Order: sequence, then C-alpha cells, then structure tokens
Amino acid sequence: MKLGFIGMGNMASALAGGFIRSGKLAPADIIAFDPYTEGLLKKAEQLGFTPAGTAAEAVKSADVVLLACKPHQVETAIAPIRDLLRDKALLSIALGWDFAKYQTILPGDARVQFIMPNTPAMVGEGVFLFEQTHSLLAEELQAVKALFAAVGKVSTLPSHLMEIGGALTGCGPAFVDLMLEAFADAAVKYGIPREQAITLTAQMVLGSAKLQQETGLHPGVLKDMVCSPGGSTIKGVTALEQAGYRAACISAIDAIMKK
Repeated sequence: MKLGFIGMGNMASALAGGFIRSGKLAPADIIAFDPYTEGLLKKAEQLGFTPAGTAAEAVKSADVVLLACKPHQVETAIAPIRDLLRDKALLSIALGWDFAKYQTILPGDARVQFIMPNTPAMVGEGVFLFEQTHSLLAEELQAVKALFAAVGKVSTLPSHLMEIGGALTGCGPAFVDLMLEAFADAAVKYGIPREQAITLTAQMVLGSAKLQQETGLHPGVLKDMVCSPGGSTIKGVTALEQAGYRAACISAIDAIMKK
C-alpha cells in the first residue's frame, strides 16, 4: 500500500511513525504534504518518508489518502484535490467529518472511511473508531484496519454512536490525566517527590487497565479484589463515592454531549 498524508501534524506523524515501526509500511511507502514546509521536511528526515511539494503530488502517488487536517480546514484541503480523489480511498481523521458530510463535497466515486483516533496513538496504544458506514472496498477496509491495529485497538461503531464514542475515547485521556495528576498531588502531599509520584501513579493506572484487558473481569470485580472488609481501600472508595466520583465522570461526558 502507498499511503499519502494530507497534513503532517502531531497525530499524523505519530501514525506514520507507528506504521513504519510496526513494519506494516516502509518509509518509501509514505508520501506526505503539509503547507508548513519546515515541519514537514523535519519529520520526513526523522521518519524517512517522502515529502511532497503539493497535495496533488501526494494524492497522485498514493493508493490510499489519509486526510489529517483540522476540521475547519477540510473543505480548503479537499478543493484542489477533489477530482484526483475519484476512484481513490480516502481516510479522514478530522473530527466531525463523517461519511454523510463527505458526500456533500466529494465526487460520487470517491471511497471514504471516517476514523476517530486518540492521543495515545502517539505511543502505539491508540483507540481507533471506524464509522460503520463507509464506501471502501472490502479488501481496502481489511488492509486499513490491519494497518491501524498495528498502533492501537480498532473498533467499529454505527454512525449515530460515533459522537459518544469520540467523547469517551477522544476526550477521555484528558480526564484520566487529570485523575493521574490528582493522585500524584496526594502522594506529594504525603512526602513522595513529584517526579516519582507521577511515575508511580502512571504505572498504577497502566497496570490496572492492562489487568482488566487481560482478565476480562468487570471493573467492579477488580475493585472488590482490592477492598478488604474494613480495610483502607474500601474507606478510600467510600470517600470517592461520597464526593460523587462516578457522577462526576458521567457528568464530564454529559457536558461534551450537550455542547
């Protein structure tokens, strides 16, 4: 597969690097365009892909095009390459630009897949939500999912659930980071140095998530495994419940969905 990037910001470069490190693509399989030439050339030197002088050059050289610009830039980015996308597979990671919306600006024979990534993709632990409605060929979809699976978990959602899916997996890392910072603050309060407190907390969160993934146990079961009768942990859990911990988590998602 020859993959052409339109846009080479932080997320795009994380994906390109992940695809290369996984062995799914060679540097020579990637060509990218970004209007910020200095940044593009720097990333091309670091990762070994081919920088393109124009978006058209990237599209013409690619089997699959990955549009990685900001949502408000999509129409401007598509305009000069619209006709070149005929009979091409276009992947988009621009928030809010789902399959239906692309049908209003693309030629009818362009094939589109909307994918919602998240920032942990930058370390190969992303979540990629694929919109169930798409127009890729079966073999294209299979190849694209295998490519993204090399840098994270791939999941498919119907169109009407993409927004809530994105709220959970796209915004969720910020909520986890806030929790991580708060627990590290508590450790600092009781004497652990800041850097060590962050390291310990991050590993605790990572290990807890991995334990759930590998055992498949319900989070409540895992919580109960730590809570001895009358022990320290259940006292801490009670304090969190009294402070509305669960309700606060749900309210964070509610706030996003009400925007």
